[in-house]
Amino acid sequence: MIPVRDEIRTRETPVVNYLLIAVNVLVFLLMLSMSDTSLEAFFYEHAMIPANYTDGSVSFGDVMDIFTSMFMHAGLAHIGGNMLYLWIFGDNVEDRVGHGRYLIFYLVGGLVADLAHFFIDPYSPIPTVGASGAISAVLGAYLVYFPGSQIATYVPLPLGKFYKMTMLPAAVVLGFWFVFQLFDGVAALGGADVGGVAVWAHIGGFVAGMVMAKLIPAERRTRQPYAW
Repeated sequence: MIPVRDEIRTRETPVVNYLLIAVNVLVFLLMLSMSDTSLEAFFYEHAMIPANYTDGSVSFGDVMDIFTSMFMHAGLAHIGGNMLYLWIFGDNVEDRVGHGRYLIFYLVGGLVADLAHFFIDPYSPIPTVGASGAISAVLGAYLVYFPGSQIATYVPLPLGKFYKMTMLPAAVVLGFWFVFQLFDGVAALGGADVGGVAVWAHIGGFVAGMVMAKLIPAERRTRQPYAW
């Protein structure tokens, strides 16, 4: 299933969400401008690498890598998918909790996501990048705040060759997404190849987002849904 929009209108401009998207895109454009050698060095210098935290000498730079890695992406499909989800779901979560708390929420969600990935594979020497852990936290919060919101979603038809757009509740769309992550996460624990995706970062981020959504009081209400 591929979501394309929701029906919830925000009361204020989601400036933090726009800023997060802009920074992700700008960093990606910067990375595109690098040579292969420079890009590889950039990954190893600024990405979160689990093995760096188990060698007994964690530096300040290693700690900062947890946050810088949230704004790095490995390809166009990687950043495109992440920014689509952030565009659809992030504005409403920001409107619900407020600008400042949304930024903190996003960064903490990404931190917890990276920690979940670390605990599953603490000796991995592979750089971990992407905003998906933090965005998973946004999805978890959206599910708590707006479970009945209707999401315009492309659903695959039989044989998987064509898609049909339909309106589905957020609980269905995000619930399906989370169950899919759980299946992949269990498979990864069993040694299955999940395409290099840090699935447990998604799971950890999503759960963290749900928990934080329960703890953070709403700053304002969103307007009533309207039809497109």
